[in-house]
Amino acid sequence: MDETKLENEQGTAVSSDTRRTDNPTRVTRRDFLWSSAAVGSAAAIAGPIACAPPGPPDADPVREGVDAVDDFPLEEMTVDALQEAMASGEWTARSITEAYLARIEQVNLEGPALRAVIETNPDVEILAAELDRERGGSGPRGPLHGVPIVLKDNIDTGDRMTTTAGSLALEGWVPPRDSAVAAKLRAAGAVLLGKANLSEWANFRSTRSSSGWSGRGGQCRNPYVLDRNPCGSSSGSGVAVSANLAAVAIGTETDGSIVCPSTANGIVGIKPTVGLVSRAGVIPISHTQDTAGPMARTVRDAAIVLGVLAGTDPNDPATADSDTRGLVDYTPFLDADGLRGMRIGVARRFLGFHAVVDQVVESAIAAMQSAGAVIVDPVDLRPIGGSSPGEFTTLGAAETQVLMYEFKAGLNAYLARRGADAEVRSLADLIAFNERNAETEMPYFGQERLLEAETKGPLTEPRYLAALAASSRLSRAEGIDRTMDEHRLDAIIGPTGGPAWVTDLVNGDHFGGSSSQYPAASGYPNITVPAGDVHGLPVGLSFFGRAWSEPTLIRIAYGFEQTVQARLVPRFLPRFPAEASA
Repeated sequence: MDETKLENEQGTAVSSDTRRTDNPTRVTRRDFLWSSAAVGSAAAIAGPIACAPPGPPDADPVREGVDAVDDFPLEEMTVDALQEAMASGEWTARSITEAYLARIEQVNLEGPALRAVIETNPDVEILAAELDRERGGSGPRGPLHGVPIVLKDNIDTGDRMTTTAGSLALEGWVPPRDSAVAAKLRAAGAVLLGKANLSEWANFRSTRSSSGWSGRGGQCRNPYVLDRNPCGSSSGSGVAVSANLAAVAIGTETDGSIVCPSTANGIVGIKPTVGLVSRAGVIPISHTQDTAGPMARTVRDAAIVLGVLAGTDPNDPATADSDTRGLVDYTPFLDADGLRGMRIGVARRFLGFHAVVDQVVESAIAAMQSAGAVIVDPVDLRPIGGSSPGEFTTLGAAETQVLMYEFKAGLNAYLARRGADAEVRSLADLIAFNERNAETEMPYFGQERLLEAETKGPLTEPRYLAALAASSRLSRAEGIDRTMDEHRLDAIIGPTGGPAWVTDLVNGDHFGGSSSQYPAASGYPNITVPAGDVHGLPVGLSFFGRAWSEPTLIRIAYGFEQTVQARLVPRFLPRFPAEASA
């Protein structure tokens, strides 16, 4: 479930028929990246990406098959492999960065036209070259030294990149300083390659939005089948990693926005415990549910990035316990035999929306049993014997109200940081901007969620406090905690979601099922790992559990990944063969 479906605790069935085929096409490198650096600087060839006006997917240039994409020398290379290549001298941080820039040029607007990267860093090659010099002198800072990373475009960077949440209302906004996430990545030696497209305002704008669409970036595409949706709201982050436009990416989640695009794009996503990673400098939805997290092609890469991001930040009070309960290195928990002896509960309430997804889950359960896991089947996350007084008798109803109140408060605080001369400095200003610019900002769907949030009062209102208490109780004490205590579990599993649906800008998203709501509303960790596919479209399995249980979940997730090896490299099919011949 993505933020667009907060009222639903379980999705409805959606069918799809896709086929995996081998592809093909070749495009010559074109200079469509604008440089904001000084004229004549040979090093600064990157910058804001020249985005065509947003339009329906069929309006974009699409070449038939993977012949549209050149072979990529860094395809599927892990963080460790990149480090080995730099250590041996085969590659440098700069040559790696240049390779990813060329890949972005070829497939982001040309060829498959993925629209995953909304902007590249105009100083990125200079920064990479400086990291090369540092490696040659004092050595690498750590495992991310020289590794290119893209960040979702709601994460502040104090450089020459903008932060807009995909909205034209913030076009040109350059934050005065790095977010805590960006600062930690820089300190670790990562190369901040660019900003990823996203569902505008992290999909908290309309009740019938299309995931991956933003006014600034247009419609992001799924790299497996291009007319399919990448899910969201961290759409570009998921696509960029899956399509090898970057080594790893950073996404953010309120409910489903890391794990859904991870499953739809066949990658690993970690939604950490709220408070493990600072949210300072991230455009907010909810201070009780928001978190940033890594998106990568392997559990190991995601675990490496998570250790870099974790830590206490005085600018985010929620992280007060991060230094004591979090870790700076999660790689010791990467055990190929990590499933052995683990008690894993099957939350069957999240199955039944798609027969082939159910088959993928059943195969995953069998594989985990063969690898030594103790499967407890079924477990029921519904509150048993708990009281739900007043208006908020379901988790979905309580969570929705929490997010509405907190979005208004948080966004107003964020936008107020902008200068007094800024056109948009509040949620009310944003609504007015969208109305004035409806042709470009609202060509397909409206801003119902913004309008509803604007009606909310302060966070002292009894209705907000009641919703917050109900959401916490139903998801934690009477949800995940109760279930894990009752069955003595190490983790709970469920399908992360269904296969990607056909993008529909007229009617909006067509979600299948999801298991994200309980870990999202509770603020507990959730890891999704590729588990199989439905006719070539990836399907992930989610592992979630108690607060601060990342070490256990990473051990289980890694053991599962090594057991099933279900990652598929995308082939950029324009559409399914059956659809093409219809």
